[in-house]
Amino acid sequence: MNVAVLLLLGLGLLEAEGRCFFNRTQEHCVCYNLSQESVGSIIQCLAATVVEFRGGELQRYVAFPISDLDPHTIEMLGSLVIRKIIFGDLLVPEVLLARVLRFFSYTQVQELVFESCTFEGRGNWDEMAGQNLPILSLHFHNVTSAPLTGREEDLSSLSSWLEMLQELAVTGSHVTSLPCAIGRTFRALRSLDVAQNSLGDEGLIPTFCKGAFPQLQVLSLQRNNLTSYHGVCESLQLLPKLQHLDLSQNKLLAAPSSSCQWPASLRIFNLSDTGLDEVLTPLPPSLEVLDMSCNRLHAVDISLSSLKKLFLSQNMLQAAPSIRNYPMLDTLHLDNNSITELPWDEVKLLRQLRVVAAAGNPYNCSCAGAGALQALGGTGRLGEGWPQGYTCRSPPRYQGRLVWDVPVSVLQCDRAAVIAPVCVVLALLGVAG
Repeated sequence: MNVAVLLLLGLGLLEAEGRCFFNRTQEHCVCYNLSQESVGSIIQCLAATVVEFRGGELQRYVAFPISDLDPHTIEMLGSLVIRKIIFGDLLVPEVLLARVLRFFSYTQVQELVFESCTFEGRGNWDEMAGQNLPILSLHFHNVTSAPLTGREEDLSSLSSWLEMLQELAVTGSHVTSLPCAIGRTFRALRSLDVAQNSLGDEGLIPTFCKGAFPQLQVLSLQRNNLTSYHGVCESLQLLPKLQHLDLSQNKLLAAPSSSCQWPASLRIFNLSDTGLDEVLTPLPPSLEVLDMSCNRLHAVDISLSSLKKLFLSQNMLQAAPSIRNYPMLDTLHLDNNSITELPWDEVKLLRQLRVVAAAGNPYNCSCAGAGALQALGGTGRLGEGWPQGYTCRSPPRYQGRLVWDVPVSVLQCDRAAVIAPVCVVLALLGVAG
């Protein structure tokens, strides 16, 4: 069996007429509705690093005899540069997948993706027992399959591979929970993405049971059905190496009081678009990045000594938080709030940051207000949004004008900056006289 036919039969030979298209610049090949008649077009994909198979059905090949590979074919498979294979819009018989997955052990494929696929039936995974695959990243998006509960025997056959997997994504697939045994199988997993599913508070407890995902560092629970901030905290306490947690696009509610402690390893926390009208507590104490943008916060009064980046865009803040509470801060985003002025005292501190973004606020372009922003803009800290994104809401004579265009002077707007040096000079003259 030659390499091209093997790839098609084992990885995605489809029913309808089709062909492959190879983008040499991107080393990306896409095959649509391949058939035995159009098999020749896949030859051009053998120089690609990413190959996609789109459309069709695989049921007709369930009974197709797939024999062991001869040494020459194994050598050819090992020479291919394909690193990522994507299957899309397919009905996948699990019995066929179970028979061909072992052939991946002869390839250098590191990432396997299934998009908008339906997995049918139940395969016999015995042949995978003890098999090690080079695949380190496994992604499922918008897939349908039988429930995972009761599949412990299958997981056992796949354990040699799954124990080495580093990235797993199951997104947009109506997942309500993952059985505890699955989490315990993924002993080396570093990143887990279960965004856009139906995970509720009660589904987290079995998913992150004791011994599950012991090496997990990055977890995305974005856009699920989570509501209890305290409940999420308690469910994730057993992840000792968690560093990055995304809870965005859930509707979280604060408990009256909570003594739950987040994993001490947590450094990056995304609470954007979670319906917050106040800052939830407790926060992980060693955070370096905190995103609370797209909420309804009116004030932020917290202290985080390790925080480096704070994102508060699209809230209802009427004043910038004091950065005295964040001695390590280098990035602050305040776009699209209700801030009318940045006081001179805060501007002097903001100058110490690397990036400040505060466009889209209803600025009062009084002498002091416009002068402070102009001074901050002149340092280059306001980035690409300056000056076009900074306009005046008041006073009426400046409404709609760019803050940058408002006439101000240091003498008018920061008299202390002029008076202090003058006083020093006069004092020196007095001493000299």
